[in-house]
Amino acid sequence: MNLPNKLTLLRIILVPAVIAAILIEFPYHFLIAGLLFGAAAITDALDGKIARRDNLITDFGKFADPLADKILVISVMVCFVKLNLCGAIPLIIIIFREFTVTSIRLVAAAKGNVIAANMWGKVKTVTQIVAIVSVFLMQFVYEILERTMTDPIALVGIYDIFNIIGQVMFWIVAVITVISGVIYLKDNKDVISDM
Repeated sequence: MNLPNKLTLLRIILVPAVIAAILIEFPYHFLIAGLLFGAAAITDALDGKIARRDNLITDFGKFADPLADKILVISVMVCFVKLNLCGAIPLIIIIFREFTVTSIRLVAAAKGNVIAANMWGKVKTVTQIVAIVSVFLMQFVYEILERTMTDPIALVGIYDIFNIIGQVMFWIVAVITVISGVIYLKDNKDVISDM
């Protein structure tokens, strides 16, 4: 197994640690979760860069890399829904798009066609990562303020502002996810029509 594929597997292995850091409350757990998520997200950039630079692109990598992204992002967003940091509807939209695209890829692969991610898929992934990192950062800042501020009314106001920002960001991600899905379907209509 080459280095890019090992980095992809590392990203999948980091998912349970990220989930645990989100859901188990301990001091600065959102900071730890954010750092673990950031490390996993960096492996996404590294595996593709190394694969292209060293000509190590494999069919496994073409499938596993986007799958690892989906596992990481959807797992974190499910945790965020549980903690009321993300709405369920944007998550459902994202999951629907991901299952649709993955299903088309699997059917195409069964017929010998490998469909790699396009630029819009990469834009979607980046916006998802930015939104998630932003929520981690806001929750970390809130935890610091919670430990230092004595005015509970101001603290509730800050929490509400951070929550609204996070919710809006995930709706933006959902819209970009839909756009990327529509473009994906349009770009691969020949493969889809042969199914």
